[in-house]
Amino acid sequence: MRKLLFESLIRPPLTERPPRASDAAVDELARALNGVAHRRLGRSLSIRAVDAGSCNGCELEMHALNNAFYDIERFGIRFVASPRHADVLLVTGPVTKNMREALKRTYDATPNPKWVVALGDCAQNGGCFAGSYAVVRGVSEALPVDLHIPGCPPPPIEILKGLLALLEGVNSKAGVARN
Repeated sequence: MRKLLFESLIRPPLTERPPRASDAAVDELARALNGVAHRRLGRSLSIRAVDAGSCNGCELEMHALNNAFYDIERFGIRFVASPRHADVLLVTGPVTKNMREALKRTYDATPNPKWVVALGDCAQNGGCFAGSYAVVRGVSEALPVDLHIPGCPPPPIEILKGLLALLEGVNSKAGVARN
C-alpha cells in the first residue's frame, strides 16, 4: 500500500485531457440559440426529453449539455420535467410499440407552439433497431417531426446547432417550424 501511495505522488493523474480552449464557439452558439428563442418565443427555450426506446447513447450526449463544460442553463435553455412546460420535445430512440401511445400523449400535453426534434439515427429511421417486432420505426411514424439531428449519437455541439436551426426555421427536410 505504501508503494502505491508513493507512486501516485510521482505519476501524473489518469484522467482525460481538459477540453480545448475553443469553447468560445460553444458559448457563441448557445448565446445565439438563446437570442433566437427570446425573439421567437419571448422567453427562454424549454426542452422536454423523451426516451422512446433508445440505447441511451443519445441521452448521454443530450445530458452533457447540462454538464460544467456546456452548461446551457446559463443561457436560459433548460430541460423541464413536464411536457406542459415545454416548447420542444427532444425524442431519442426508435419508437417502440409500448411507447407510441405515451409519446402521443406527451405531444398532446405540450402547448403550442411546439416542435418535435428526432435526435439520433434511431429516432430518424429506427437505426439498428429497424425491423424489430417491437419497434414502430422512427419518430415520424408517430408524430410530425420538425427536425432530425443525425448521428449515432450526435455530439452536444450538433444538438445545439440543430436547435438553433429549428428556431431559425432553417430545416430543409421539414420546412419552416410549425406554430
